[in-house]
Amino acid sequence: MSEQNDHGSKYFEQMLTIIDVGVHLIDNKGITIFYNEKMAETDGLKREQVVGKNFFELFPSLTNETSTFMKVLQTGIEIREKIQTYVNVTGKRITTINSTYPLVENGEIIGALEVAKDITSIVHLHDQILDLRHQIYESPSKDKKNASAARYHFSDLIGKSETFLQTIAFAKKASRTSSPVLISGPTGTGKELFAQSIHNAGARRNRLFIAQNCAAVPNELMEGIMFGTARGAFTGAIDRAGLFEQANGGTLFLDELNSLDLFLQAKLLRVLQDGIVRRVGGTHEQQVDVRIITAMNIDPKEALSKGLLRSDLYYRLNVVNLHLPPLVQRTDDIPLLTSHFIDKFNHLFGMKINGVSPSALAALENYHWPGNIRELSHAIESTYNMMELECERIDDHHLPAYLLGHTRTTVHRSNPQSDNIADFSTSRLTDKVKQLEKETITDALAFHQYNITLTAQALGIKRQALQYKLNRYGIVRKP
Repeated sequence: MSEQNDHGSKYFEQMLTIIDVGVHLIDNKGITIFYNEKMAETDGLKREQVVGKNFFELFPSLTNETSTFMKVLQTGIEIREKIQTYVNVTGKRITTINSTYPLVENGEIIGALEVAKDITSIVHLHDQILDLRHQIYESPSKDKKNASAARYHFSDLIGKSETFLQTIAFAKKASRTSSPVLISGPTGTGKELFAQSIHNAGARRNRLFIAQNCAAVPNELMEGIMFGTARGAFTGAIDRAGLFEQANGGTLFLDELNSLDLFLQAKLLRVLQDGIVRRVGGTHEQQVDVRIITAMNIDPKEALSKGLLRSDLYYRLNVVNLHLPPLVQRTDDIPLLTSHFIDKFNHLFGMKINGVSPSALAALENYHWPGNIRELSHAIESTYNMMELECERIDDHHLPAYLLGHTRTTVHRSNPQSDNIADFSTSRLTDKVKQLEKETITDALAFHQYNITLTAQALGIKRQALQYKLNRYGIVRKP
């Protein structure tokens, strides 16, 4: 049994060594017992430098008050998902999300275990975004719309189904006021397009529209992003305006609101009720005038029942409610949307596709589209990567395989043998066309001495389309 336990311990230690999160174990005196490779990489140390050493000798920038390890050893209470910023031995500022747990034996705390996820790069990226936003906010220019503009208008919303047109009509009415709007609907149905359209049709159209996805940022960082920070509020904190200050006079769009921490939902509710913002760590309060548009990819009632959304916040935000139907309930709009995406990708790929074959359109209309309009856009883009330069329309064999697979299970084939012959002939013809296209491009490149611009002009396609073809066929300049 002892030998089995030894083997189990070795396997467990090996597993902790290779996982992609940092693991650090100390005893009740602060001496490191275990320290894995990921934690060493984050801290800029080697394992042998840490094991057997006192915690504070290795991390002098931390104190009993700022170290989650010390708090857990002192209180015996676990700390989950706490953001911690410190300077490692190489002088690099590191930010991690830590979960720290006490180790108890016979009622006595014998140590603590910390699991850390390095989010330094994420924090750095968000700092850059916030700095850019802050520069816009601090800019003396009175016309800040061009720096962060909402691009979409109601004229960009495509569809003719009754429910969709009714939703647009409600949204247009909502654009006349500054009341909060709650938009719900599955992922990919165009919630931000509606939010931008409402902003651009309203009185705030010449002020900033700022969008923030609540699920894209750890909750521990979200408070500073939303409400701003005051210098010294935490390690590395600087005076920076939050989203409400930056969007003052304009519109703030909060997507995936159900991902926002309940504590932050309470702070958001207070701002909505009082119109007053105070930066994290600050004492000064500022009055703001911001229109709030929020969105969720689940039904608001479901979010309430699951405890993901505060009921008082829901009633405050749900002044105007817009529900966007999934694409499967808008099959009449698929031809219109497909035509729109063809125009879009014709421009991007330098091609001249003028339509869709009946069988390809049937495949598009028969599919259930779990990713909705966004998935349809990606599917049409995929077809452009499968088509030849001389193609004039999208046929079913150009479509992604999963669409064809779905269609073939729902469409009755009266003569399987003739279908096999057709598929075989199509396959051979496609191969011939590809070979001809490759030879044509190769000859044109050689004639123009591998000048991409001149070759593209000679072939009558855009430069980026030619670059794609070169990569696709593996055509490289011969030495």
